Amino acid sequence: MIRNHRIIATFATGLLLAGLVGCQKEEGPAERAGKTLDNAVQEAGKKIEQAGEKIQDAAKEGQK
Repeated sequence: MIRNHRIIATFATGLLLAGLVGCQKEEGPAERAGKTLDNAVQEAGKKIEQAGEKIQDAAKEGQK
């Protein structure tokens, strides 16, 4: 009897988890804006890094 309850509980848990994983909400405007902001900050960081490398290269050339 207990074995049947465990099997049913395991099956029900599996169905519940599968249902939760399958349901994904669509992105809202705040989430899209956050992703856009993240991308902008990441691109700005790359540009700053490139500028820093150019400054270092120029400083090395000036020392020669």
